Amino acid sequence: MRRTKLRLGIFSLFMVFALILANCGVATTTETKQVNVLGVWGGDELASFQAAVAPWEAETGNAMGFSGTRDLNAVLTSRLEAGNPPDIAILPNPGLMHALAREGRLVSLDPVLDADMMAAEYSQGWVDLGTVDGQLYAIFFKAANKGTIWYSPKVFAENGWSVPTTWEEMIALSDQMKAAGLAPWSVGVESGGASGWPGTDWIGEILLHESGPEAYDQWVAHEIAWTDQAVKSAFEKFGQIALTEGYVPGGAQAVLATNFIDGSHLPFQTPPQAGMYYLGSFTQGFISEQFPDQVAGEDYSFFPFPTINPAYAGAVTGGADVIVMLRDTPAARSLMQHLAGAQSQQIWVERGGFTAVNSQVSLDAYPDVLAAQAAAQLTTASIYRFDADDSMPAEVQAAFWKGVLDYLQNPDNLDAILAQIEAVANEAYAAG
Repeated sequence: MRRTKLRLGIFSLFMVFALILANCGVATTTETKQVNVLGVWGGDELASFQAAVAPWEAETGNAMGFSGTRDLNAVLTSRLEAGNPPDIAILPNPGLMHALAREGRLVSLDPVLDADMMAAEYSQGWVDLGTVDGQLYAIFFKAANKGTIWYSPKVFAENGWSVPTTWEEMIALSDQMKAAGLAPWSVGVESGGASGWPGTDWIGEILLHESGPEAYDQWVAHEIAWTDQAVKSAFEKFGQIALTEGYVPGGAQAVLATNFIDGSHLPFQTPPQAGMYYLGSFTQGFISEQFPDQVAGEDYSFFPFPTINPAYAGAVTGGADVIVMLRDTPAARSLMQHLAGAQSQQIWVERGGFTAVNSQVSLDAYPDVLAAQAAAQLTTASIYRFDADDSMPAEVQAAFWKGVLDYLQNPDNLDAILAQIEAVANEAYAAG
């Protein structure tokens, strides 16, 4: 009896002590919740993502477990079929997000993310991109601005050339450069099995600037045919750059053979081999790696893609990684809230190689003036649309890439090329 009372007394003291510790904010046990994230990042990108997540881990006591794969679609499909989805997935484009949302695979973020915060920190265009059938399913992370044309300010100044703001001014400048003995453009569409995609970026940007966001959306959704005049005109304007005699060193054959990274180097060689180069904001990395002694903003810079139709001035296309939630747990909700906030995105911005979508990330956090300018252009764009071919079914994307290559080789056959892409699109969208 005495032993029983003694044990009860000890137990009571232990419970009192535990309650005191709890009231003082000291946890008697810690249960770590791991959130499994599936994505494609590795190396420096993964290290930066882990740095962005680290404050959340420290604050919550939870952990992020990252599963990396270059074949994300196949791995995600396999895990979904096995009933073992990741908590969170980082998708390459909104097309896959839309398909998963309509299949009921994704968790709506409306109960997860504060609507007032999203309205204050994200432009409506980004919110719309993450919305399917009236519900928010995605946040966008690590963006790319595809409205950038790269040039050397020093070469422009030496020749008295002004930065063009309209398509007509850009063509006039191109003719000036050609007359001065400098090829105005470097264009390269070689990219191994994905050859042609840099040309699709040209065509998407042109179509948005010339025909506007409604036509762009109809094109991406296959609500207008590939043979539509808006699409044909965008191809032809790309051809005005890539196929005009004397505009590109080596002509169309060089465009086909030149890797898109190598093509970015020509305007910055000594002496320059071209005057301008169009590709997304990630081009800065190609230039700085090849020419480490050149100074951003002085030796190389960019200007916004010029206005074609004044009604759509300031439009820009781009890309971004798409973060979605597939399992609704408190820890997964908490991590989604962290990733949507400015803190996590600013951490990666400060490490370099990252453009934030959250508008509250300070432009002062970017490592140089060009990175800040690219971010400002992206987050304040009056019209923003996600990169077209990345939003299309895989079969259509591949046909689009091939169509660019075919057009460069045989521009007189454009009608037949567009009809062939249309045939592929008819099958793909009917199957989807």
